[in-house]
Amino acid sequence: MSFGDLAHLGHVELLTPEPERSVRFFVDGLGMEAEAADGQSVFLRGYGDYQRYSLKLTEAEEPGLGHLAIRARSPEALERRVAAIEAAGRGIGWIESDLGHGRAYRFTDPDGHVFELYHEVEQYEPPEHLRPVLRNQPQRFTGRGAAVNRLDHVNLLAVDVADCRTFATDVLGYRHYEGIVLDDGTESGAWLSLSIAAHELIYVADARHARGRLHHIAFWVDTREEVLRAADLLIEHLVPIEFAPSKHTISQGFFLYVFEPGGNRVEITSGGYFVYDPEREPVLWTQAERSRGQAWEVETVESFHYYGTPPAHEDDRAYAARSREAMPKP
Repeated sequence: MSFGDLAHLGHVELLTPEPERSVRFFVDGLGMEAEAADGQSVFLRGYGDYQRYSLKLTEAEEPGLGHLAIRARSPEALERRVAAIEAAGRGIGWIESDLGHGRAYRFTDPDGHVFELYHEVEQYEPPEHLRPVLRNQPQRFTGRGAAVNRLDHVNLLAVDVADCRTFATDVLGYRHYEGIVLDDGTESGAWLSLSIAAHELIYVADARHARGRLHHIAFWVDTREEVLRAADLLIEHLVPIEFAPSKHTISQGFFLYVFEPGGNRVEITSGGYFVYDPEREPVLWTQAERSRGQAWEVETVESFHYYGTPPAHEDDRAYAARSREAMPKP
């Protein structure tokens, strides 16, 4: 196969039963720009996104992932990956276009998450009030809210992590950088990337044994200090903080986890490392090593292990409802 056909994570469609409040969270809380609206969807961007948007926020009955979109490096690369996906029996079919990009091919991973591949894309053209002084950045830095730079990664829940990881590496061309292997040999986590970034796509085992669920989406800020600032800012706006700032063992990213009003988990992240070695083997962590918690031996909060969207258990629905009620109404 042709590795390197896919360039990077392009955008994510997030579903929300609270569309007005969710838009307010991403615009006022995370500092994103509402680039466009179409039907039941609003398209949002960080100031560092070179495409028109990285988040498509769509009204739905339940929260969760609509689809995850990846940009191919060329029209030929797109066709090669489509052929590989169809040979694997996971294809859905072509859509003509969506806002900001040309035709795209839809498919599912082995767990049922919907993916999309595209190549043709509209470069972002800022309006005058967002035009940057520095021509090598796509948009002016506004400093509003957490002021996120760009979409960083997506973490998906899966019943069979190994099956999804194999599909991602063997069919899509991802590199496997880190993972977790339990004492019985079961893979419970896989950190994957199309680039030198430590991760762009993550699979972790779904404790509820449900399919097609989302653990979180993550947005990048430039420094650890900005993660801490985001925590101070968001708690003042009554945004529920699930997991206070600390450092991950895997990927070494600095993190903050919060819930947006629709019930989806959102990470604000910085730090981490790059992988330059083209022959690097995956770093596989043992069950005992992971039981020690995060990098500074901070214990992982219990909800982080079981909560995902859409909720798969009544306890999860109650947890999400409590979080929504704590947030200000529009």
